[in-house]
Amino acid sequence: MLNNKGHVLRSDITLAGWFGSSSQLKMVEQKVVLKILAMNDEKTKQKAMEAVADIYGINSIAIDLKEQKMTIIGEMDTVAIAKKLKKIGKIDIVTVGPAKEEKKDEKKEEKKEEKKDEKKVEKKDEKKEEKK
Repeated sequence: MLNNKGHVLRSDITLAGWFGSSSQLKMVEQKVVLKILAMNDEKTKQKAMEAVADIYGINSIAIDLKEQKMTIIGEMDTVAIAKKLKKIGKIDIVTVGPAKEEKKDEKKEEKKEEKKDEKKVEKKDEKKEEKK
């Protein structure tokens, strides 16, 4: 309920109440790659790992110290990750995308198989025409 200034008077309103059903708020598993410019040694690597590990929904964390990159996979909020890591140092968000990408090799193999099948059919048709 709102008062005349537009402020919420009751605190029992849930997030699902504002946006419809709670099933619409389902997060998708994603892969986030960040570059942490302050991550130069094992100590800052450990700090970064501990800062991110507390966030709800993270499935895996991988850190490459040489490239100063952190890869995080899970159903989490990217903004929450960025806020936590900003306390350690400057960060750059490299990529945010789906966790599982389709392999391009599989697509290429499927296309090659389709082309081979089409060529076989064409050759059979040509042989049939020659016989007539």
